[in-house]
Amino acid sequence: MSKARGIGLGIIGSGRIGTLRGRLAAGHAAIDSITVSDLDPANAEKLAKLVGGTSHGADNMAVIDDPNVTAVIVSTSEGEHLKPMLAALERGKAVLVEKPIALTVREADQVIEALAKYKGDMRVGYSRRYKERYQIAKEQVVKGRVGTLTGGAARVFNSRSQALAMLKRNPHATPVVDALTYYVDLMNWLFEGRTIKEIYARGQMGVLKDAGHEVADVCYAVFTYDDGAVVNLGVSYALPEKYPALGHAARVEVLGTGGVMILDDDHTDQIMYSEVGVPHVYLPDHNVNMVFLQSGTPGDWALGEFWGPIANETRAWLDYLALGKPCTLATAQDARATLEATLAIEHSMRTGVAVTLPLRHG
Repeated sequence: MSKARGIGLGIIGSGRIGTLRGRLAAGHAAIDSITVSDLDPANAEKLAKLVGGTSHGADNMAVIDDPNVTAVIVSTSEGEHLKPMLAALERGKAVLVEKPIALTVREADQVIEALAKYKGDMRVGYSRRYKERYQIAKEQVVKGRVGTLTGGAARVFNSRSQALAMLKRNPHATPVVDALTYYVDLMNWLFEGRTIKEIYARGQMGVLKDAGHEVADVCYAVFTYDDGAVVNLGVSYALPEKYPALGHAARVEVLGTGGVMILDDDHTDQIMYSEVGVPHVYLPDHNVNMVFLQSGTPGDWALGEFWGPIANETRAWLDYLALGKPCTLATAQDARATLEATLAIEHSMRTGVAVTLPLRHG
């Protein structure tokens, strides 16, 4: 094994996910230094103290320009990804950005153009790829054990509490663009080598509209790939406020000419009821008494260690940078295709007609 290359890590956005990735990175052998910023300087200062790093307060560019920083994690809110990504790529620094890559196809294309211009290195954090069951599922596809893929289905549930918090943070980050996007990426990854040609979607409004958002409570979409394979995707982020999931409750199915995979990711086999209550991974002051254990989307703390997809993904990216190990994090091109599909779902819901890809505009 080649000697590890040292990494000076910059973190743009010191909220929950930025803090989690910072804590995980701090334990990686290749990390030489960590430098952070946040819109709220207090958050940056808190994270810097937590990981033994340096804070530049609210000055993102000071982090990106820091000569000790060789790689940057962009974990800002969804609508604030573009500027720090482009700045880091221009300066030759590797980037890991939280999904989605952007909120428009035009912005995604700007990133891809910058990658080509500066010969950059960027990955996008679609963490479902690093949940063990999906890594194992991909292995079966790669080994040909289910034959040629002909179809599939995936659906994800979550509570209205998380939807309303998400929409308050960014009104454009709908459950489709912000959450179903994980399963669009997952299906595109499992169906790798194919291109989506048509998307047809339907949605129904209810409690989210009553709360002031023109957003569907439930959406179902059908994708048709260029080889004729069909995939059904569904999302509802409007389940009751105290629904026991602390994140994604999902089910994924893959059909092939030689087999089938049924991946139950609802976590209903791990139920706890607590009089004390269990805190939500994303929502402060939101406790539930009944909980599906391991339903937190990023993973879980247990006995001082963090276990789950975000830990696996962060480690894989750092190993890739430090050791040159291959990783399966989404590329910018993967993320653009996923963004385009989610925007097509939204467009099909609004218009009631099928959408042919590629989109003509962002």
